[in-house]
Amino acid sequence: MNEEQMWQAVLNRDRAFDGVFVYAVRSTGIYCRPSCPSRKPVSGHVGFFPLPEVAEQAGFRACKRCRPRETTLERPEVEQARRICRYIERNLDQTLTLEALGREFHTSPDHLQRTFKRVVGISPQQYQDACRMGQLRSALQAGQDISGATYDVGFGSISRVYSRANAQLGMTPDVYRNGGKGMQIRYTIAASPAPWENRGLALGRLLVAATERGVCAVKMGDEDTELERLLAAEFSRAELSRDDGALADWVEAILTYLDGENPHLDLPADVQATAFQRQVWQALQRIPYGETRTYSQVAASIGRRSAVRAVAHACARNPVALVVPCHRVLRTDGELGGYRWGLGRKAELLQREAAGR
Repeated sequence: MNEEQMWQAVLNRDRAFDGVFVYAVRSTGIYCRPSCPSRKPVSGHVGFFPLPEVAEQAGFRACKRCRPRETTLERPEVEQARRICRYIERNLDQTLTLEALGREFHTSPDHLQRTFKRVVGISPQQYQDACRMGQLRSALQAGQDISGATYDVGFGSISRVYSRANAQLGMTPDVYRNGGKGMQIRYTIAASPAPWENRGLALGRLLVAATERGVCAVKMGDEDTELERLLAAEFSRAELSRDDGALADWVEAILTYLDGENPHLDLPADVQATAFQRQVWQALQRIPYGETRTYSQVAASIGRRSAVRAVAHACARNPVALVVPCHRVLRTDGELGGYRWGLGRKAELLQREAAGR
């Protein structure tokens, strides 16, 4: 099914499509079955997923009214992927190899891996890690001590959690447990390069912020005070300090990239992301300098052809502009689509990259 057909099924509250897909509403953070009697959402706020479990990995919660997790799926390979998800969720404390899963579900490890990844978008191992991290987040937020939470969710050692924390939590577990309170974030603001030979548009001011592990924010705007306000709102419990010297090398790398002298912007990033968002952002980083992709092409590249709107949402949530080049993604008709920092800046970035190829 394409998105237009799925959207029509949602508008019609068509029960025939329950179990075929679920839809998620970004403004509420909730996903539902197509027949859900709740108020009809706005089209632009909706994303579609093949499984409830995939919607949850993208950060959505199940609707308590229509209970989409209780829907029976009709497609055999999708139903099997869902049964594997449920099995993994029940056995987070176990080491689940592909061989063990193959024996449990009476199929070869290669076929299980291939089918699961085609439906869910990530491997069984990645799904288990994502589920464990989700439970770890909940346990830490509830006040459980780090070592107890680590072993309760199935991680074999605290060191393993810390090695994955940058990718899954965006910070170490002890900092996450305190809501980011006390996290040290340094930032600087610089002028972006002027347009070449007075052509094009100025990109304005550039804010770069970083933790000790990597860049956590890149923002563009016209006024320093507005950029600082946005940073403070995003990291309301962190300790922010301006430090132009400490971030000079990273800022220089970004400025030379904007000037067309450094097409490969490869900076360490320290960001929070769901498994789905990280998939999308990694796909964006694989788009070559000077080239573009459509939202549909990005969705296809991660094996999620029907998740075009969810891809667009992940692009909009990108906290590190330029480092993750979401400006390289266009609408299917070739139009620019959206951009958090303004369509003028998006057009200018694409123009600079095209000229610098």
